[in-house]
Amino acid sequence: MSVNITFLGGTGTVTGSKYLVRHGDESLMVDCGLFQGYKLLRLRNWTPLPIDADQVSAVLLTHAHLDHSGYLPLLAKQGFSRHVYATSGTRDLCRILLPDSGHIQEEDAEFANRHGFSKHAPALPLYTRQDALDCLPLLKTIEFGKTFQPIPGWRATFSPAGHILGAASVLLEVAGRRILFSGDLGRPDDLIMNPPASAPAADTVLIESTYGDRTHPKEDVIAELGPILHKLAKRGGVAVIPVFAVGRAQALLHAIHQLKLRGDIPSSLPVFLDSPMAVNTTHLFEHHQGEHRLSSKEALALTHAATMVSSTDESRALANRHGPMVILSASGMATGGRVLHHLALYAGNHRNMIILTGFQVPGTRGATLASGGKSVRIHGRDVPVKAEVVQLQSASAHADANQILAWLRTMPEAPNQVYVVHGELGPSDELRKRIKHELGWRAIVPEHGSTWPT
Repeated sequence: MSVNITFLGGTGTVTGSKYLVRHGDESLMVDCGLFQGYKLLRLRNWTPLPIDADQVSAVLLTHAHLDHSGYLPLLAKQGFSRHVYATSGTRDLCRILLPDSGHIQEEDAEFANRHGFSKHAPALPLYTRQDALDCLPLLKTIEFGKTFQPIPGWRATFSPAGHILGAASVLLEVAGRRILFSGDLGRPDDLIMNPPASAPAADTVLIESTYGDRTHPKEDVIAELGPILHKLAKRGGVAVIPVFAVGRAQALLHAIHQLKLRGDIPSSLPVFLDSPMAVNTTHLFEHHQGEHRLSSKEALALTHAATMVSSTDESRALANRHGPMVILSASGMATGGRVLHHLALYAGNHRNMIILTGFQVPGTRGATLASGGKSVRIHGRDVPVKAEVVQLQSASAHADANQILAWLRTMPEAPNQVYVVHGELGPSDELRKRIKHELGWRAIVPEHGSTWPT
């Protein structure tokens, strides 16, 4: 009896990762992510899955970023009530990320209704904070390296993928087939995270391709960020840094702390971390010591590297301060959250900076800023952009094309086929060609909604 995979997300885009594995009467989902970016993609979040939620026997999460976990509350709301298997780091982060996601969606819907800029009356959240809280008891933690049975007769093993706390690659074994899901691979030279473990043997590989068509610069984020913040401090401006609350925020805090210790930027430069999610995540580094490069002293220093802003009143009060100062705030592609209020306030002043810290999904405000847009639409109005927009090239937490290929080369034997996923079409196809020509392996880029054998 065959084993096949239906690609329900993460194909032709870096968002919405969902891979449905079927064998006989059983179905298992690897990752359960939200679509972000273009409205055409976001509308997929409202489209019913091709399987009833209560027919999914188990979910495996590679990691907690919302493009891999953010659909879980909706799946549970639709009737899924089985186990969601994840590492302890992923569980801890989901406890932070998912309720926050529901809260932001409620806030955005309420804001749209109050100001009347939604085409829907009333605008509704995809799910609520309570929906997210309700799904959390489904999470069941599994240690790295421990083989378990998510479904009787199906075997799965998590191995470290770097990238963020808890991130894993997944080896799934069913009916004699070995399927390897890379998840999001971290960099072997990441500033704070450990490198990914070597890849195990598998018949079929799903490999991410976020940076499938490029390589990272040799300089690290500390060297790149130093001159930028030095210039900002000198001219007395405000830097707004949209950050991913998980991973990127902590890497930036560590970099800023090191720059101050070296004297490359003024030790008096005020830094604010305005994201309850990022604040809570920062404290987790002390509890997951084995997964990152930071010493216990450095992990503790993260929590003191900025003024931690939790309440909305504290966030609003930042508007009364004068520069120079640095505000790190979620989300990393400026798709929602408090960072929008800071962008609306500071984007119009040429002394200020907007510092982008990683890949910007097409269709997001971050992508508009990165492409030199003269205005950005925030809360129903067009905000002029006169601030200097800087895109860091060294801050990504994803492996680049050469590093992805190096990881694939650690496999003990060649797989039968490789599915290139989690990338825009250009990067995915470029990586496909390199896998075919440099490794000699069969590789394809599957279409959204297609089903392929393993």
